[in-house]
Amino acid sequence: MWTFFLIRRLKIMKITEVKLGIISVPLRVPFKTALRTVNSVEDVIVEIHTDTGNVGYGEAPPTGAITGDTTGAIIGALKDHIIKTLIGRDVDDFENLMKDLNSCIVKNTSAKAAADIALWDLYGQLHRIPVYKLLGGSRNKIVTDITISVNPPQEMARDAINAIKRGYDTLKVKVGIDPTLDVARLSAIREAAGKDCRIRIDANQAWTPKQAIKLLNQIQDKGLDIELVEQPVKAHDFEGLAYVTKYSNVPVLADESVFSPEDAFKILQMKAADLINIKLMKCGGIYNALKIISMAEIVGIECMIGCMLEAKVSVNAAVHLACAKQIITKIDLDGPVLCSEDPIIGGAVFNEKEITVSNDFGLGIKGINGIKYID
Repeated sequence: MWTFFLIRRLKIMKITEVKLGIISVPLRVPFKTALRTVNSVEDVIVEIHTDTGNVGYGEAPPTGAITGDTTGAIIGALKDHIIKTLIGRDVDDFENLMKDLNSCIVKNTSAKAAADIALWDLYGQLHRIPVYKLLGGSRNKIVTDITISVNPPQEMARDAINAIKRGYDTLKVKVGIDPTLDVARLSAIREAAGKDCRIRIDANQAWTPKQAIKLLNQIQDKGLDIELVEQPVKAHDFEGLAYVTKYSNVPVLADESVFSPEDAFKILQMKAADLINIKLMKCGGIYNALKIISMAEIVGIECMIGCMLEAKVSVNAAVHLACAKQIITKIDLDGPVLCSEDPIIGGAVFNEKEITVSNDFGLGIKGINGIKYID
């Protein structure tokens, strides 16, 4: 028995091949923000194969308006740099793998995140444990908000009512297109949703600092009870973000301003936000997300875990991270429920607002339907 256990523990899992593919998943309705309008999820899939037969799955969405990463750029970074770094490596040499992944090319955070996610999947499989338990495992269920796209006020009110009928009690409302309408949009949604529904707003960098304060004051004066405002000013405007944080009565969540752990350190040092939104595609995956989380824990700043428009592979990885870390108190992982279908086999179960993490080894993904592989 002990010999068998020792053999299993000493078993080496080497990376033999990395396959790339594309999946396309239509959205239920168009997704509209101050930055873009999207009709479908078009993501790059990474499959890391090993000599043991285990496969790790990762995913990267092209989100040019936010990360600067296009489909071609993601594939190019993977083919020309990342895959060459991984082939022949031992999955159990994990720390060195992660360091080399992050240093083999600058930026390209979505491509790095896809590889990072697939490697965590394999690492959990190798050690026969779900990733969320590997990271601490504080819970096995979380509750997400759902996004209300920016549209005319009455249309957004109808969308809010439909979301509440589906069981959601927290709405993330997109604002910022024609700021003169933002107060009207929120008034219509609050009236439709009632006083017990939590409302978060996301301006996606649409306002100037002074414009943000003016609009947030108007929103507060109308008693619209906003839980937080996400990224009110341009991503690079750390001083403007700090200004809004200082003079607004609404808590400020930094999103596009925080890509790297270095960004998070600067935001925390400047006290430029009340909360930080962690997205794996911004920071390059779970490895760097853990660094941001550690800093947030030290200073006592709560985090949100969010996603781009992604299918379930990468969002599933974010679910594992959220279930592991108590500092993540706000969940914005509605990508899969915005899709009209789910091509992913296994992983977390999305039952509208309630998400249950998989207890299978690694990240629990068993396969993906409809992949178009890339030579």
